[in-house]
Amino acid sequence: MWDKRDTGTRPTDTAVNPTYTPEPGRSGRIVNIGPSIQIKGELQGDEDLTIDGRVEGKIELRDHNLTIGPNGKIKADLHAKTIIIAGEVSGHAYAAERVEIAPTGRLTGDIHSPRITIADGAHFKGSVDMERAGADAARKTTAGRPDEIRRIPEVKDESLKGQAPRI
Repeated sequence: MWDKRDTGTRPTDTAVNPTYTPEPGRSGRIVNIGPSIQIKGELQGDEDLTIDGRVEGKIELRDHNLTIGPNGKIKADLHAKTIIIAGEVSGHAYAAERVEIAPTGRLTGDIHSPRITIADGAHFKGSVDMERAGADAARKTTAGRPDEIRRIPEVKDESLKGQAPRI
């Protein structure tokens, strides 16, 4: 099709500059809030979010992942499926799956999550509640029932008769 002599009709060899896009979550999108952005109020969304700026208020991403980058400074309660903290957070972290505090992360507040990871060098001040949501439901259904009474089996060894059973 192209002859060595016919260079005028060939496509030009221009450099291709691919752009990097991180692996998207289940929603297919990741939203970034950069270091120069400041938000006061309530943040809600249906996609994964990375924050490197400042946020004051409440952050709610119930079924999605929340990452606080190393430049992030947050004064808010966090609600997400998974929460990764590499910056500073002052507030409570509520995660359906897990909370992870990276070596550069600082959390002053309580953690409510079935799984947690606190890296060596991370700072954490607060309490941890690792009870699963399913455990809450099971406890509520059994709360109305009286405790089951179990019989202690009879002792068949003659040498142990008259002694109190060991528990």
